[in-house]
Amino acid sequence: MTDNPLQRYWHHRGYLPHFDRPDLIQSITLYLGDALPKEVIDGWRAELKLLDLNNQTDHSRIELHRRIARYGDLGRGACWLKEPFIGNLTEEALLHFDGQRYKLIAWCVMPNHLHTLIESFEGFSIGNIVKSWKSYTGNRANRYLNRQGRFWQADYYDRYIRDSDHFHNCVKYIENNPVKAGLCLHPEDWPWSSARRRLSAQRKLQA
Repeated sequence: MTDNPLQRYWHHRGYLPHFDRPDLIQSITLYLGDALPKEVIDGWRAELKLLDLNNQTDHSRIELHRRIARYGDLGRGACWLKEPFIGNLTEEALLHFDGQRYKLIAWCVMPNHLHTLIESFEGFSIGNIVKSWKSYTGNRANRYLNRQGRFWQADYYDRYIRDSDHFHNCVKYIENNPVKAGLCLHPEDWPWSSARRRLSAQRKLQA
């Protein structure tokens, strides 16, 4: 029996499995600290232990990710990311190291969670990139809200992109998330997303 060469790229931060390799494009989702109740997280943790980490096409794994996404769209918790100051702060944090530590391909700042699609560069792990986002935005958001405590969930959710179809579906899902959640009519209407930025750039080129 031979070892799976991809196995060494798997690791755990908190309770979720993560795949971290700089030559892959990954979708990453972060939730606010009060967006997911502990009993829900515990249930997902139990399910994840039964899944094959190396099988990204496993139907049970895909369905679990879908349920996690649907729960996030329910808008539970205080939804601090919908505050203009915090929404802008979060988007600016994503853009700050674009082209230096990673390539930021798509993103959407939802009221209680954040979606991104990035390709990390050599020397910059996904874990450290996420840690820098959470630390900077969490500290500044807490000062703005005059609160203390965990701003983001301790862990994050990631999936590496398998092929071109998966890539295009992921971009579409991320940018269409506000529409699906009933927050706006068109993806470009949402203030903190790659769809809005891309439309604005296209309009400038056409002017």
